[in-house]
Amino acid sequence: MRLIILGPPGSGKGVQSKRIAEHFGLVQISTGDSLRQAVATGAELGRQAREYMEKGLLVPDDLMVKLVMDRLDQEDARGGFILDGFPRTISQAEMLDDLLQKKEKTLNAVLELKVDDRVVVDRLSNRRLCSRCGADYNLLTKPPRVDGLCDRCCGRLIQREDDREKTILHRLQVYHRQTEPLEAYYGEKGQLLTFDAERSVEEVSAAIVEAVESGAGG
Repeated sequence: MRLIILGPPGSGKGVQSKRIAEHFGLVQISTGDSLRQAVATGAELGRQAREYMEKGLLVPDDLMVKLVMDRLDQEDARGGFILDGFPRTISQAEMLDDLLQKKEKTLNAVLELKVDDRVVVDRLSNRRLCSRCGADYNLLTKPPRVDGLCDRCCGRLIQREDDREKTILHRLQVYHRQTEPLEAYYGEKGQLLTFDAERSVEEVSAAIVEAVESGAGG
């Protein structure tokens, strides 16, 4: 089984992709993880990507696709995968389709998580991280027992710069401009399954499993 999961920041892609991977026995592949691994191992593609990263530039689409395809060729991914965070643009999606076609492989489904922008801002702006042990909290759904302090180590809880409202709104603008068009791209191919990600984690997971197994969105 070969899946892609799409959705704005704060939609729960990471959590859902892990749960779906475990349920169907797939490998969860994060673009960010694949990129860091390639750079860390000193692979040729990793060295090329690092040149762009060190200059503060975006890694070109063709290089990102090659990195992903290298990861998909690894032994653990041959039995099935779910891609989290890729593709991000129509161009990346087209190149991914071409490369999969050359390998005589196709996508089973593209899972799209729908969340209102205001919900995203509320979710992300209330996230907190322990400055000492890295434990994560959410003031709305998973608050600490003592305000401002970690339950595990009593470290101070901090808000990441990425979780400030101004940054969140910018990330959402980028998503709507670059990634949201993939909804129509995969919809026209009949591969898109759309889900209301404002429901609980368990409800969304159950809807995804049912839809993937039956081939209908929820």
